[in-house]
Amino acid sequence: MEDTSDAAKPLATDLMGYDLINQPGLNKGTAFSEEERDLFHLHGLLPPHVGTLEDQAARRIKVLRGFETDFERYAFLRDMQDTNETLFYSVLVNNLEELLPIVYTPTVGEGCQRFSEIWRKPRGLFLSYANKHRLREIFADKRFDQVRAIVVTDGERILGLGDQGAGGMGISIGKLALYVGCAGIHPEETLPIMLDVGTNNQERLNDPLYVGWRHERITGAEYDEFVEAFVAAVIERWPNVLLQWEDFAGAHAGQLLARYRDRLCTFNDDIQSTASVALATLLAAIDVTGVPITEQRVALLGAGSAGCGIVSLVLQAMIEAGASEAEARTHFYAVDRNGLLVEGMPDITAWQQPFVQSQAAVANWQTQSPGKIGLYDVVANAHPTVLIGVSGQSGAFTEEAIRLMAQHVKQPIIFPLSNPTSRSEATLEQIVTWTEGRALVGTGSPFKSVNWQGTEILNNQTNNSYIFPGMGLGILAVGAKRVTDAMFMVAGKAVAAMSPALSDPHGRLLPRVSQLREVALAVAKAVARQALADGVASITDESAVDARIAEYMWTPRYRRYVKEG
Repeated sequence: MEDTSDAAKPLATDLMGYDLINQPGLNKGTAFSEEERDLFHLHGLLPPHVGTLEDQAARRIKVLRGFETDFERYAFLRDMQDTNETLFYSVLVNNLEELLPIVYTPTVGEGCQRFSEIWRKPRGLFLSYANKHRLREIFADKRFDQVRAIVVTDGERILGLGDQGAGGMGISIGKLALYVGCAGIHPEETLPIMLDVGTNNQERLNDPLYVGWRHERITGAEYDEFVEAFVAAVIERWPNVLLQWEDFAGAHAGQLLARYRDRLCTFNDDIQSTASVALATLLAAIDVTGVPITEQRVALLGAGSAGCGIVSLVLQAMIEAGASEAEARTHFYAVDRNGLLVEGMPDITAWQQPFVQSQAAVANWQTQSPGKIGLYDVVANAHPTVLIGVSGQSGAFTEEAIRLMAQHVKQPIIFPLSNPTSRSEATLEQIVTWTEGRALVGTGSPFKSVNWQGTEILNNQTNNSYIFPGMGLGILAVGAKRVTDAMFMVAGKAVAAMSPALSDPHGRLLPRVSQLREVALAVAKAVARQALADGVASITDESAVDARIAEYMWTPRYRRYVKEG
């Protein structure tokens, strides 16, 4: 059968010689054929060997594995991405399990911290506050005509590492690499953006290598006006774009989502994708324990926008399972820096309000410290079945609290979700040891499996990469105009439905990382159909959904080039 895919069709270009080789989206290195070398004046610019994509990938992965540190591997991959995108994505797609921790968390955290050391070539857009009057001019370049997916950050809360200033661009680049590698969004359609509004990180400001705007962070009305100018310019340039907010500090994350979610197709990864993958892992764990979701008691450590996003989605799942909203709310115990959220406490945010416990509910609790109800007190009095951590505080799940939890729950569900690894509330090994191997664990960062009394306990990396690539694929394939909460519910359920634990109680709660492309496809199909159900899709024919998604997915392959004109 004749191959009629885009990969089989020749690609026309008017670039020649160095100009062609220096385009990362077009460069094929030694894989340019003799005919192409003749046509585009490449003889002498390349070694005489004519290779294949597979040859090149084998050489690159061999070099990659020879480095001593993951940061060296990260820098090598970033250089590859800026030199030859097809080769980079071929290596990534075929080695996802090995490379995800390097391209993404945890190594991307160090990549953001040391971004200025390794920045070499332009990728994405740095929109500094000093250039606020030039946004439309910057966006107007024809190179960006094909953009359909943007990941934007202001670098203020990179993972659990805090303010990294312009180094935050590393997180936008990394997220979009997974849009391409896991979901097949074409690289030309992606655009990482850094809103450089300064930094309060004195180490960055004192660093002579720092590439960002050397200024303390813009705040208040100036910040809001800059973001508004950015969003308005985006809508004008790309009215059908998908915009993902990434690693904004809690003070801004929820506000920006609420402000803009009805003006364009947008979502906040830290709030909504985190909630969706946490729900997926929880549903898989619940299937193992046999305890219905309506009977779960959930303790949350870290009641910021991300933490409240998680429990909000779990609350909705409880309601869908038959619980009344009033009853379901009593099953949540949210602990923030000032302790358990209880009615009457000052500075309760709108995100936190649904999870505030009544004074009567805690009136008879015995606590370690008068006047403050900490995590241990919640465990001692509420006997939670589920413990979720998004505090960014290493060691916040203490041995004392986890052992006590395990005394009251046969199979406690424990999710230390903070990343990178250095900020995890507890390690997999600690939780397995403290619960005598009975806990069902999901972590934000990768951990090696643990041997407990002859049984290998596998880590479940409860990572947003299970959700956002497929979200993007489904949204773009059906031209969704808005992102709805229901999309994240069905995305989480789609991932849970692929859990190996459904057929093996001792299996993983989540599919292997090597299956992320399959996961993205399943999520995309669920999200696309939900977009139709919610009335936000640009198509109405549900029977066309699968074909549109399949057509949209790009696979890294070299194409034959011909001269334009």
